[in-house]
Amino acid sequence: MRIATWNINGLRARFDFLLHWLRARQPDLVGLQELKLIDESFPYAELEAAGYHALAHTQKAWNGVAILSRERAEIRQKGLPGEEELGARLITASVGGLLFTTVYCPNGKQVGHPDFSRKLKWLGTLAEFVKERHHPDEPMILCGDLNLCPTALDTWNEGGLRGEIFHTDEERARFQSLLDLRLFDLYRHFLPEGRMFSWWDYRAGAFHKNQGLRIDFLLGTQVVLERVQTVEIDREYRKKKEDLVPSDHAPVLADLR
Repeated sequence: MRIATWNINGLRARFDFLLHWLRARQPDLVGLQELKLIDESFPYAELEAAGYHALAHTQKAWNGVAILSRERAEIRQKGLPGEEELGARLITASVGGLLFTTVYCPNGKQVGHPDFSRKLKWLGTLAEFVKERHHPDEPMILCGDLNLCPTALDTWNEGGLRGEIFHTDEERARFQSLLDLRLFDLYRHFLPEGRMFSWWDYRAGAFHKNQGLRIDFLLGTQVVLERVQTVEIDREYRKKKEDLVPSDHAPVLADLR
């Protein structure tokens, strides 16, 4: 079983690119973020033709999350309870005995901005949601774009960016609160010294200079961890394909037994 998470950065603009990736990588279960479209514009039929059932929580022009699955999934939750004002940022479904949640954390803009405090609150609410809704002994995955770098290994410039947005003690403490719920960062567990990134700015040649951040995650419970065979950041799909423009994020993949 191949699972993945990907901030697609506009599903309408990137749909052909997504189809290219689905054909090449053949994932079974995908969490998508930053759809930027309304439900009436969501390509349910086109994805069905490509072999995927889709569940979506959408919002006009901003945010939006979706789950694509080869098996038909059952919706469990749309939206993070209590954080509706910050938009369509969470969706949960059950599929094949697995609870699968994908999220798109608020960016926070910059330290000191009111949105930064809202981001920290949102992350705290997410931890409470996981604690209340999901048992750590059950197969569960929480994935998505959390807009933070948990450690110095997850950024190209810890020395210059320490204390700035994505690199603060407050954000890192919120990430740790998720791990404290007996969730495992699958990439970091299997690659404890790995230094690969999942996001690169479009500007200033950041991708080619590898000036990136690891801000996209697959978190799983112990029973999921025991099934993991490989985890990778699919850097190849941060590159153009047949003149199709990529997202500024790369997909993160894990293969399970």
